[in-house]
Amino acid sequence: MRSPHRTDQPPNRTESDSEAVGTGLVRLSDLPPGVLRDIALVWLADAVVGVSFGAIAVGGGLPLWVPVLMSLLVYAGSAQFSAVGLLTAGGGPVAAAATGLLLNSRTAAFSLALAEDLGRSWAARLIGAHLITDETAAFVLAQRGRRQRKAAFWISGIGLFAAWNVSVLAGALAGSALGDTDRFGLDAAFPAVLLALVLPALRGDSAARRASAAGAVIAVAAAPLLPAGVPVLLALLGLLAARRGPRRPRTATPTTTHGSTS
Repeated sequence: MRSPHRTDQPPNRTESDSEAVGTGLVRLSDLPPGVLRDIALVWLADAVVGVSFGAIAVGGGLPLWVPVLMSLLVYAGSAQFSAVGLLTAGGGPVAAAATGLLLNSRTAAFSLALAEDLGRSWAARLIGAHLITDETAAFVLAQRGRRQRKAAFWISGIGLFAAWNVSVLAGALAGSALGDTDRFGLDAAFPAVLLALVLPALRGDSAARRASAAGAVIAVAAAPLLPAGVPVLLALLGLLAARRGPRRPRTATPTTTHGSTS
């Protein structure tokens, strides 16, 4: 017998409720306007640097499978460059691995900040942990809604992983045919794109400007004295400058409209 209290339609679920469940598939439409374009620019820059890495590794005498396998299993650009630099200079694998772990230690903080945006299943978090990079963290933290953050992570993360590995393979196959990759300026493409992405935040937030300026000074001062990659870690000390003084985001100039009251 049909209960008189049974309803034909399920209760309406608000957007916040559906975001709390977090079981929906990621869609491109979940991204705010313009974010996909920014993500695509980083994919392109990442691919350019990946070609450079593959060519440098094979041109330095390493077998083709080393940069390819490293990109699949390690997937950390700065750590990979440092490890290959040590290996091609005659350093041992233990020193290369230790350097890579040190440079990649910053992703531990990213993992804590992004844990809720990866998904609730252990499989999603296991795969997502492998995709966490500086770029994916930046895109996620720039979003406000939980659905937007989740979409930003998976779309940027999967795309970056694919772009990096395909480009590293292409660069490794090219090998020494490219010659000295420094003359092409490939290493400048990636930081140039990242700088373009963070400029809006620097213009609108005094705390971000203080932190970035202090970090830049620390990194430049430490670069001649310390191994590659370590100055970048020390630059995180610039975050202490953000604690000095209040945050003063830029506000729009108020406009006067007819008929307004004070």
